[in-house]
Amino acid sequence: MKSPTIGELVPNEIVTAHFLVFTKEIRQKKTGEPYLSLHLADKTGEIEAKMWDNVAEVMDTFDRDDFVKVKGITQVYQNRSQFTIHKLRRMEDHEVEFADFYPCSARDPEEMFAELSGIIASIGNPHLRGLLEAVFEDREIAALFKLAPAAKSIHHAWRGGLLEHVLSLCALAKATGPHYANVDLDLLLTGAILHDVGKIEELTFARSFGYSADGQMLGHIVLGLRLLGRKFDALPDFPPKLRSLVEHMVVSHHGELAFGSPKVPVFAEALLFHHLDNVDSKMNAAECALKRDQQVDGEFTGWISSLERVLLKKDRYMEGSGAKPQAAKPVEPVAAADDFSTPPAPEAVPAAAVAAPPPVKRVEAHQPVNSLFAEKLQAVLGPQK
Repeated sequence: MKSPTIGELVPNEIVTAHFLVFTKEIRQKKTGEPYLSLHLADKTGEIEAKMWDNVAEVMDTFDRDDFVKVKGITQVYQNRSQFTIHKLRRMEDHEVEFADFYPCSARDPEEMFAELSGIIASIGNPHLRGLLEAVFEDREIAALFKLAPAAKSIHHAWRGGLLEHVLSLCALAKATGPHYANVDLDLLLTGAILHDVGKIEELTFARSFGYSADGQMLGHIVLGLRLLGRKFDALPDFPPKLRSLVEHMVVSHHGELAFGSPKVPVFAEALLFHHLDNVDSKMNAAECALKRDQQVDGEFTGWISSLERVLLKKDRYMEGSGAKPQAAKPVEPVAAADDFSTPPAPEAVPAAAVAAPPPVKRVEAHQPVNSLFAEKLQAVLGPQK
């Protein structure tokens, strides 16, 4: 039977599936026993996972970037899907099809690169077009640019995501640039194409997505400037002031010092591009969050930290389906003794076994309150009328 994907997981259904380990942490329960906190992934997305029992037997048998076979159940915790693992074992590479585990763009990378090449060919400024050709005729850069995600997790976080993000920005630039008489569309498009070129060196994406050593120390803005510097140096006739404009669009595209840009945008194309980049990344983050949240009941998503808000599931809201109550905490299941066998269903807690909260002692407005604080407060305010 084919392993279900993350996109096919249904709450409260026990499944056996194969996933890639994106992150792995060994934590402690209140009892001092270890439990596993993981992020598991395949080509359809990722999901948070916990393993509560028999952890000591498996916690040292696998690591991040390994493939694992797991048996467990999807549950909803704090309005988010979470996979509770009953059984786990590491899989060998020969047991899996690598293409099943890497999130990738719905578009063909070669098709997207051909579209990018067409945009570059349409650039009227010969210096900017020459720079772009020098960058993307570099086979190593082109190969990485076709594969790289745009980010580790926040937006366009899949193989080919960087190229997809750039093409989306080029479409936005073409739609908005001509609206403003003082915007040079060639410069705006050049900034859109090159702003994140440093991501191909900042991120690692051979298996799960992470950061290279240079990515951790320098970041994609510095790495992008370094890469472009080599290309500029090979173009001795490139106008120095135009070079500064291109470099400024790279260093300022985050828009604010607090968001990692060493400079804020100071001319029209840089300012417009920052907002286009922000719009495209935020819209994609929202789209992905809504897709991830479809299995969770209710008309709103859980808290989305990258957007600092919850989102309305508009279709569900318009259909009038209300929220259903969720369990307050995921059940910590006890795995069955035999490997990958169906674990017993968690026993329901009888209502009588749940201690009722102590009655709240209410104080009526006319009733005097005897406390040191109350006496001091009354002395300040004077006698009650």
